[in-house]
Amino acid sequence: MLFGKTVLGVSALVFIGYGLVSLASPGIPAGFAGLVMSNGDALAEIRAMYGGLQTGVGLFCAMALLKPEFYRAGLTLLVLVIGTLALARLTSLLIGPDSVTTYTYGALGYEFTTAVVALVALLRK
Repeated sequence: MLFGKTVLGVSALVFIGYGLVSLASPGIPAGFAGLVMSNGDALAEIRAMYGGLQTGVGLFCAMALLKPEFYRAGLTLLVLVIGTLALARLTSLLIGPDSVTTYTYGALGYEFTTAVVALVALLRK
């Protein structure tokens, strides 16, 4: 259970931290990903998806860490949501015509690692 709590705790810190930075300064994640925000809709999208969604995932991981009744749900969230995020990123990498930077490779590595570690913790319970 300590293994699973560790992945939940690290995920909570990473997602809440990155989410709050993205809410406060959406230019940071946009810059990492090479995105150009050309209007208010783009700014709202970055704040919502990078800020709001990631903060929410992080808060759920924190809740799963602290409340035993949410432990399995938190690990399942990481397996499904972060795992499919990694699969979508990998698909884009494989079928996209353009090369990517270390940002994409780093995100892909983090996402796959998090999903696999969460799956191992889930199966060990």
